[in-house]
Amino acid sequence: MANAPTRETAPCIVIPAFNEAHRIGPVVTGALAHGYPVVVIDDGSTDETGALVRSLGAEVIRHEHNHGKGASLVSGFAYARERGHPVVITLDADGQHDPVEITRFVDAYRRTGIPVLIGNRMWNDAEMPMVRRWTNRAMSRLLCRIMKSYIPDTQCGFRLYRTDVLSFAPAVSRHFAMESEVLLHLAMRGFRMDSVRVSTIYRGSKSRINPLVDTMRFVMMLVQFHHDRQMRRSRPG
Repeated sequence: MANAPTRETAPCIVIPAFNEAHRIGPVVTGALAHGYPVVVIDDGSTDETGALVRSLGAEVIRHEHNHGKGASLVSGFAYARERGHPVVITLDADGQHDPVEITRFVDAYRRTGIPVLIGNRMWNDAEMPMVRRWTNRAMSRLLCRIMKSYIPDTQCGFRLYRTDVLSFAPAVSRHFAMESEVLLHLAMRGFRMDSVRVSTIYRGSKSRINPLVDTMRFVMMLVQFHHDRQMRRSRPG
């Protein structure tokens, strides 16, 4: 493989999944094709997600109950750190992220050493459903203002993290807001971030994001983050 990653840059691929037996197969197969370890977090699925993933040769961590995407990522991050993987790449199980593009993250990391890389779909947002496009742009603008760092698509779940930085992101959100909370923690601690262009893929598939509910969770996460930050600042010493 050209430009093959070294031991210091080879990633562990983490895929959170909930009832994705009908869509996860090509995602796992495509991720495994890179030759990296792949672990799927089966977040309380009631279909054959876990059995299918095992039959394809990936590792499975099973949550007996559905806890949310954020909780699945926490499990995946712990798995990667415990096994000494220096880098973790996350992507969704529903086919909205093309596993072929994992190479883009690995190459960008090897070239720059930037410890946090976020997929950017907004360069081609005409393919994105209108409500999602508006919601993503609004959330990204607000988050970037707080972080004082420009990331075009803060809501994209296709990401690379250097695993050692994740200990500085004690996120408590257990749903989609967790991914934004991680960025806030890392930005406040001064870690460099950048973006990697990725494809915008929908193909009529229905997202698990609820624009109303998950926007409210996002706002509540921001309020709690601000409160916790103020409390830390007010502590003596």
